[in-house]
Amino acid sequence: MKILICDDHKIVREGLRQILHQLEGVILIAEANDGKEALSFLLNDDFNIMLLDISLPDQNGLEVLQMVKSKYPSVNVLMLSMHPQEQYAVRALKLGASGYLTKDTASEELILAIKRISTGKKYISQSLAENMARQLEGNVPDHRHDFLSVREFEIMIKLANGKSLQKIGLELCISDKTVSTYRSRIMNKMDLNKNTELTKYCLENHLI
Repeated sequence: MKILICDDHKIVREGLRQILHQLEGVILIAEANDGKEALSFLLNDDFNIMLLDISLPDQNGLEVLQMVKSKYPSVNVLMLSMHPQEQYAVRALKLGASGYLTKDTASEELILAIKRISTGKKYISQSLAENMARQLEGNVPDHRHDFLSVREFEIMIKLANGKSLQKIGLELCISDKTVSTYRSRIMNKMDLNKNTELTKYCLENHLI
């Protein structure tokens, strides 16, 4: 089993490495600091599993997930996040993730999740499964951000964090005008008018 850890915090990567060493059959554990470095690792070696942080310095983890599943569909990706599962998990699973765990998960559950996804199966916690079941029953209303595309969601998070249109354009390699168009779509779908309202919404829904 070859495992790739993608997280921009060294102390997190070291902690994950210690846990992963408890698994049998692991022959390689590689560490990437961001999405670009992770993709270069995947280009040069065959990894079975990737632990992917949802908050990276260069790209949103969901966008990296899309790229990984597009280019390397056989890689089983386990998303890790500080955000509550219900905020990102369903979106990540729809994009091809094999599982989703919050970073405060016990090491035993992490090992269980990796063992499960290494066989090609999905892993979700019991609390997330119950939450998804309630949504299917219609007892939990959809969040407004659920209607955003992956790129719209990514730009919303950047706007909510106070980044300018120019800064976002540079990070995503698109023009200021394109970012402005995305912003308009986001505001329309979210029924908001100002960036401050967007930031408030994201804070209230634990998205940032």
